[in-house]
Amino acid sequence: MVTKLEEIYPGVFRPEMTVVKRIEFDAAHYLPGYKGKCSNMHGHHWTVELGVKGKVDSETGMVIDFIKLKDFLKIIEDRFDHSLVNDVISNPTAENIALYVEKEWERASIGGVRLDFIKVMETSDSYVIYRR
Repeated sequence: MVTKLEEIYPGVFRPEMTVVKRIEFDAAHYLPGYKGKCSNMHGHHWTVELGVKGKVDSETGMVIDFIKLKDFLKIIEDRFDHSLVNDVISNPTAENIALYVEKEWERASIGGVRLDFIKVMETSDSYVIYRR
């Protein structure tokens, strides 16, 4: 039975991978100054995905424990779930929500990985992907 990365890849090879965690929440928003229906308050079932990149640790076999990502995203979920996003972000476009998540990620100072992308979905076919 293979238990360590070295048993699969002997030597110094440590592959880099992206690890992704997703949350979903329900929240309302409106877009001030927008010319159209989105200037009115309305709600979405939002999805936020966070992708972080790093080398696979030879001892743990992980880039990062999913629990660390889950704990971070819980902060985001608790902040927005069943809320008015405008109370946190004055112009809450999907783009600005992604930038807010990035700011919170930087504040969390989770080491050993780097941010690869943030995906914010208003609907299943309307989303932004922010890459650094």
